[in-house]
Amino acid sequence: MASDRPDTMRDAGPVEAILDIYDAALARAGDGPAIIYLDTAISYAELDRMSDALASLLIERGFAPGDRLALFLQNSPHFVIGMIAAWKAGGICVPINPMNLSREVSLIFADSTPAALLAMQELFDDVIVNVDAALVPAIQLKISALEFQTGDDPRIFAGIAAPASDVTRFDALLEGRDVPRPAVPRPRPDDLAMIVYTSGTTGLPKGAMISHGAFGFNAGAFCTTAALQDGDAVLGIAPLFHITGAVACLGAALRLAAPLILTFRFEPGVVLDVIARWQPRFVVAAITAFIALYNHPAATREGLAKLGKLFSGGAPVPPAFVEQFEAKFGHYIHNCYGLTETSSATHITPFGERARVSDDGILSIGKVGPGVSAHVVGEDGRRLPPGEVGELMIEGPMVAKGYWRNPAETSTAMGEDGFITGDMAFYDGDGWYYLIDRKKDVIISSGYKVWPREVEDVLYGHTAVREAAVVGIADAYRGETVKAFVSLKPGSDVDAEQIISYSKARMAAYKYPRQVEILPDLPKTPTGKILRRALRR
Repeated sequence: MASDRPDTMRDAGPVEAILDIYDAALARAGDGPAIIYLDTAISYAELDRMSDALASLLIERGFAPGDRLALFLQNSPHFVIGMIAAWKAGGICVPINPMNLSREVSLIFADSTPAALLAMQELFDDVIVNVDAALVPAIQLKISALEFQTGDDPRIFAGIAAPASDVTRFDALLEGRDVPRPAVPRPRPDDLAMIVYTSGTTGLPKGAMISHGAFGFNAGAFCTTAALQDGDAVLGIAPLFHITGAVACLGAALRLAAPLILTFRFEPGVVLDVIARWQPRFVVAAITAFIALYNHPAATREGLAKLGKLFSGGAPVPPAFVEQFEAKFGHYIHNCYGLTETSSATHITPFGERARVSDDGILSIGKVGPGVSAHVVGEDGRRLPPGEVGELMIEGPMVAKGYWRNPAETSTAMGEDGFITGDMAFYDGDGWYYLIDRKKDVIISSGYKVWPREVEDVLYGHTAVREAAVVGIADAYRGETVKAFVSLKPGSDVDAEQIISYSKARMAAYKYPRQVEILPDLPKTPTGKILRRALRR
C-alpha cells in the first residue's frame, strides 16, 4: 500500500521465525554468553540444554502445540529459558507483569487459559494462591523459579522470603535431564509466539497476538536502525514481560548472537555496577530509567563511556532532558516509538542522527523503521498532508495478528488500512514523525485543545523539575483546566507558584497549568511510564 512519507529506511530482511533466529545464534556463538545475570554467565549451549529439558518436560506433562505457558517473572534467566522452551514445544508464551495482583492475573488466566505456569516463588505464595480457584486446576504444570532470584544485594533482593508453597522447583524438575530437543513441528513465521496483554487502562486487558515473524522482523529492524554489530552486548533494562524488553532486548540479542545482560529488576545503582563490569554497548529503556541514572550520585561520564547506543521509547521524551543527559555523559538518547500491537518500535531515530524538534518544541519520535507503512488520518479517515495533526495508523509485518479471542476489538483496531494506534501525530516533509499525545488524554479548556505532552515538555525545561505529568481537571468556567504534577531534582528549592509563572511566560493562556502539585515521586507503571490516570482525582 502506498504511504504518505518517503521511504528512507533499509529493509530489515526476510520475515523469519524467532526460533530460527535463536538457532542461528546458537550455531554462531554456542560457547559464548547468551545471558549475563548479575555475576553469572550462561552460554548459548547451556541455554539450549536447559530449554530442551524444559520443553521435553512440558510435553511429558501434556503440553501440546498451541498451548500457552504463562511467565510470571522478573528479568531473570528463567524468563528466557521458559520462552525458548515453549517455542521448542510448539507453544505460545504469555508474559505477565509481576506487579499484577490476583484479580488481574485471574483475568489473564481466564482469557489465555495457560496449560503451564513458570513464576517467581513469592508470586505463588502471595498472588497465585488468591487467583480464582476455578482457573488454577487447568494449569497442568506449575514451576517455581527460585534459584536465580536470590542473592545478597539488598538493593534488588530485599523482601524475598523463603518459599511457603509446595510448588515444584525449576532446578529440581530439570536436575539430571539431558535430552534432545523435542521432535515437534518448527514454528512458522505466521504462528503465534506470544500473547502480550495491554495495560487495560480503558477496560479489560486485551491480548495482542504476536507472531514469530513479527517478533523476529522487528528485532532485526531495531538492530538495523540502531546500527548494532554482531556480539554487541544488550543491557536488558526494559522488563521482558513488556513488548520492548522481549523484542528490542531479547530479540535483538538473538539477532546479534550477543549476550543479554539482566539485573532481576531495575535499580539504578545495580545497573551502574553491571555497566561497569560487563560494558554493554546498547540499551533501550523508558525515559524515566535514564532520568534515574542521570540523578544517581554514582553515575559518571567515564562509567558510561562505552554504552554509546542509547534509545528510549514507551513514553514521551522531553527535549530538555535529552540535552541535559548529553551534556553530562556525552551520549545522545535516540527517540523511538511503538506499541504492544506493533511488536515494539515502528519509528526510530537512526543511530548517529538527531531527532528534529518541531516549532512547538516537540521532539520527533523518529522516522519509519524498516518495513513500516505509516500515515496520519483525520476523523473522516482521510489521509492528511505534512503538518496536519491526526491519528497515526500503521501497517506492516510487525503488526499483531489481532487480539486473542476478541474479534470485536480486532475488527475495531485493525482495519484494512492498518492498525489504529489512538495516538495523535503529524509528520513533516522530510519523513520525521511527531507524537502529540494519546487521543483520549486531550484536555478541552475553554473550547481549545491542550495536549498534555506539550505542557510537560515546557515543564521539563525548568532546571528544578525532575518529572512532570499534566492532566485535565473539572473547571466551572473553562470546562476543564490544566493541572501539573511535578517532582523536583535533589536540592531544588522552588514552589508551585514559581513553576506556574515559568509556564505562563512560555505558552498560551489556555495551556499553562493553573494548578501545580509537587510530589516526592510520580506514579509509574512497571515499565517506567508515568501514570496520568492515577493523578486524575
